Amino acid sequence: MSNTIPFPQEELERRLSKVSGILDANNLDGIIISVPENIYYLTGLDHWGFFAAHVLIMSRDGEMGLACRAMEKITFDNQVENAKFYGHADHEELSDYVHQAMKDLGLVGGRIGIEKRSLFLTPRHAERIQDGLAGEWIDASGLIDKLRQIKSPLEMEYTRKAAKSADRGMIACIEKIRDGATDYEIAAEYMRVSTLEGSEPTGFGPFIRPTTRLGEEHTTWRGETFRNGDAVFLENAGSYRKYNAPMGRLVYVGSAPDGVEKSVEVAIRGMKAICGALKPGCKAGDAYRAWREVAASSGLHDYHRHHCGYMVGIGFPPSWTGGSMVTSLFPNSQQILEVGMVFHAHSWFTNTDLVDYFISNTVLITENGGEVLTASTPENLIIK
Repeated sequence: MSNTIPFPQEELERRLSKVSGILDANNLDGIIISVPENIYYLTGLDHWGFFAAHVLIMSRDGEMGLACRAMEKITFDNQVENAKFYGHADHEELSDYVHQAMKDLGLVGGRIGIEKRSLFLTPRHAERIQDGLAGEWIDASGLIDKLRQIKSPLEMEYTRKAAKSADRGMIACIEKIRDGATDYEIAAEYMRVSTLEGSEPTGFGPFIRPTTRLGEEHTTWRGETFRNGDAVFLENAGSYRKYNAPMGRLVYVGSAPDGVEKSVEVAIRGMKAICGALKPGCKAGDAYRAWREVAASSGLHDYHRHHCGYMVGIGFPPSWTGGSMVTSLFPNSQQILEVGMVFHAHSWFTNTDLVDYFISNTVLITENGGEVLTASTPENLIIK
């Protein structure tokens, strides 16, 4: 297998066979796929062109056609061997080419699934695709996403490589933190080292911000200087063959507030509790409950979060959560955990009665339970 081709043909064939089985089980003649992560999963197409809508049309017997901009033809020819190309000019309608592919695949008038929750298929595209041909249209959101939840041995290998680059980058950027350091320096060091360690561009991030913006969820560097007493929020990821492995640490500059030791101890216990609950056959809600018990036992009886982690895997911008749907470790989740699932686990204690502290790790579910893949960076208190 070429180093630039992410998946061997036999791996792709196994995936297509599983999708065919899912279509058969749901009495679907075909499916319209527009989530980039799902297109990549089934074809290996890896580029930045997904900002413009791509539609993969698949019949129940595994035949496929890809409709997208005509300018992507060379990339398609270099990377994809299991689908036919339908390229439209920018002044033409994508839907016309989707319809042609459907005609060629014998799907006109059939019962067809469409990923209605896709962030990459605009309402206009979806309406024109469905209005232009007779047939029955069924919401197929999540069918392929669910299949991607269980990682193959190859996917686990890719995730481990991503985690290694994230760990190395995190350690390097922590070393750059000091009184007077800018967030530009920290970001540049993370990107430099993680890239040299084999990381490709991640789904989003890295997130680097100071104490004044600690509670913001998805903001990053913007030209600020760290000073003694600041807490530096770091949430970064590595990516290998588009498999993302995020992690996070909170680092103090110069000194840390009194009482931080308790916060560190609680965060570490929380992470251990989450990992201990990530066992095959258990429920995702069990992990949240285990984390909440640690919080309550530390006096935080009323502290709740929306989740204590979420599934990760293939991730194209703007996300590393694996596509248009988020599968998280939320309260009372009935999601059954299985070997091969990968989570970004959070033990997060900010804006509580305790001193701010948090850690997060990429965790792989194995036969023996949750294995932390980003374990090289210390979880204990770091003051620079």
